[in-house]
Amino acid sequence: MILHCVFLRLKSALGTADKQSIFDAVLALKDIIPGIVSIKVGPNVSPEGLSGGFQDGFAVTFETADARDAYLIHPDHKAVGERIVAACDGGLAGLLVFDLEV
Repeated sequence: MILHCVFLRLKSALGTADKQSIFDAVLALKDIIPGIVSIKVGPNVSPEGLSGGFQDGFAVTFETADARDAYLIHPDHKAVGERIVAACDGGLAGLLVFDLEV
């Protein structure tokens, strides 16, 4: 399995409803794209203070690396990704993506 972690540094002007709308769109991908086992979304809750400004994020668990690769090129993922980039402080610079084999 692959754990696809995405950490976000969202624009401070982004409202709560807009943030929730983005997370709802991410969660909806589970019902659209095959091979997704689970999706978790939410704020950083670490007490360590080492987030580097990435205060929100989500993690998608995929059955296989092939499922993850199909997700990356899926048009619905690309549309949600564009929304996320537009909502991040500095565009792509406001994103950190890290994948782990689990």
